[in-house]
Amino acid sequence: MLLQLSAAEIDRLNAGWDGVAHLPLTQLLISEHSAVKGTPAGDGDIRSWNNSIPVVVKALLECGLGDVEVQIEVDLPHTSSAVDLVLCGRRPGTGADSYLAIELKQVRHATVDPECPTAVDLGFRDGKIKLHPVRQVQNYCDYMMRYLPHLREGDDRLMGVALLHNARDRDVAALFDLPESDYGCLYTLDDLDRFRRVLTSRFTAVSGDRAALALEQSRREPLLKVTDVARQRSVTGGGLTLLDEQYVAADRIIRRLERVSTSGSFNVGLFEVDDAAQRSGLDSGGGKRVYILRGGPGSGKSAVALELQRTLGLKGREAVLASGSHAYTETLRELMISSARRGQQAGKRRAALKLYQYFNSFTETPPDGIEVLICDEAHRLRRSSTYRWTPKELRDDDRPQALELMRAAEVPVFLLDDHQSIRPDEVGTAEYLKDLAEENGYQVEVTDLEGTFRAGGSKRYQSWVQQLLGLGVSDSVTWRPDGRMTLTVADSPEQMERFIRERALEGATARITAGFCWPWSNPEGERLVDDVRIGDWRQPWNVKPEHSVPGAPRSDFWSTDPRGIGQIGCVYTAQTFEYDWNGVIIGPDLVFRDGTFRVERTASADPAFRGQVDSDTVARCIRNAYHVLLTRGIVGTVVYAVDPATHHELRRRITGAIGLQNGDGAPELTAEGSQLPPGFRRRRR
Repeated sequence: MLLQLSAAEIDRLNAGWDGVAHLPLTQLLISEHSAVKGTPAGDGDIRSWNNSIPVVVKALLECGLGDVEVQIEVDLPHTSSAVDLVLCGRRPGTGADSYLAIELKQVRHATVDPECPTAVDLGFRDGKIKLHPVRQVQNYCDYMMRYLPHLREGDDRLMGVALLHNARDRDVAALFDLPESDYGCLYTLDDLDRFRRVLTSRFTAVSGDRAALALEQSRREPLLKVTDVARQRSVTGGGLTLLDEQYVAADRIIRRLERVSTSGSFNVGLFEVDDAAQRSGLDSGGGKRVYILRGGPGSGKSAVALELQRTLGLKGREAVLASGSHAYTETLRELMISSARRGQQAGKRRAALKLYQYFNSFTETPPDGIEVLICDEAHRLRRSSTYRWTPKELRDDDRPQALELMRAAEVPVFLLDDHQSIRPDEVGTAEYLKDLAEENGYQVEVTDLEGTFRAGGSKRYQSWVQQLLGLGVSDSVTWRPDGRMTLTVADSPEQMERFIRERALEGATARITAGFCWPWSNPEGERLVDDVRIGDWRQPWNVKPEHSVPGAPRSDFWSTDPRGIGQIGCVYTAQTFEYDWNGVIIGPDLVFRDGTFRVERTASADPAFRGQVDSDTVARCIRNAYHVLLTRGIVGTVVYAVDPATHHELRRRITGAIGLQNGDGAPELTAEGSQLPPGFRRRRR
């Protein structure tokens, strides 16, 4: 949250405005934005603060509600998304806490995408399709109800509205076709009287301090992880609440499938369309369309993939989810098989093998043999599906693996991060897929997922990691804590291990990973070899994929099995997954020299870099690998560098450290030097 003031306080703040430049409130918000988020406020935000907030404040004052608290830019838990305004006060008659979430839009005209009724053009002339403002605030309210238990402690505590205060009804008429609800109603310039009636129905003329404080201090429910969504595959009302461009992307894909499906009764859209004329007016789309969803770590790519598959499954349609990650695919299969009742295991196993496959599983699939093929982790696509066990008669080194996948499905969907390919033969980027699709006559739709659902929703942390690794557009900088994500430096691997294990004992999920700079030995009998050695400290890698060891999880389940805390994970077992606390050992393959972080190829023990692999490719893969490792944490990340000069530079750039604190019992290691994220609440043992 950027700022909280009562409506009367905002009015007094702006009372002395001389009409030059921005309102005093806007000037204050510009300063707060720079201080809290570390980046300048955007022009759209500034216009909204200057032009839209006064409309709401004026309405409150006209209703005699000057004591209602106005929270501005309220962060949604665990994500970078924020609600424009949340009004906090007391309910007439009962005095119960009451809240109104408001999304402010300055648009004057709007049209609905003919292919998807929840995707709209708000007239910004930027070529971007936006989520319908009513559906946007409905989703925000759903999300708040899921993660803020205080809102569930009483009936009807939360309501949501979209306020288009510059628009006339006739100029945005198409927006009214979307069904409204208590979590999302649409008001325009023609509806300000109705909007004021909403305010008087939700609030009474007493201070909203108590309600505002209760919401701000409310306990946050833990973030649902990818594996949680997978477990809820068949649960109505389960899964994730998709936000903003996530929702638009998923709904457009589903609408596309409705039009190309051979089944005339197929209708599973996230928003039900009752207008048969609208449906009959849509052609089959003019050929196949390839969907590419691009986003950074924690942007919700896998959430969209699994929610899309789950939504289709609940309607009797089974979309296939493919991946290039063995750990990801086998984890999804195991979660589905483990949900089987007695006597149903064999059927669940067959279904799991069908629903969760690998990128190289479609060499013999006939064209359009699958309705929807969701290719998650598409940055791991290989040049071709040929590998050492491919039968001679099926070998085709010249046929791109991505083209096989595009041809196999009526609706192919690719989800990727341009900075997460970690092997030399991985070619999946948005540009590569777009060019390949267009060369073969397919239409292409690229969507950028810009939100962040990991690292406490800290976009600053995501940018900092990219800058540190030389993947960003600007130079590396000192980490500035933002209150969302904890970043600390450990003095030694022993200290890191103790800190991570203490977090696990408190009930958090926690793991340590390292760069691939040590050999990875086969087990000696029933014991793992302590390959990762730093001074006197030593630990084993996670179990190799082809082996099993008593007391340790299979490599596929290292990230999700609690016993994984006893081994050091590598990029191949950590990619896709997330955990609360993330320990990362930076090996000697990434060092700080002459003012920059450099890759030392000779320090890598990854067998993928043997042979004729050029140094630029190796450097890209190693930087991308650390990009993956450093972005697994939800609450916090602890780093340690083996190279002394590199560790010294990290210590200089990161203010957070690990300190010793005496609690109720034995001394405990705690993160110091930066504020713990509000979502972190220590669990008592």
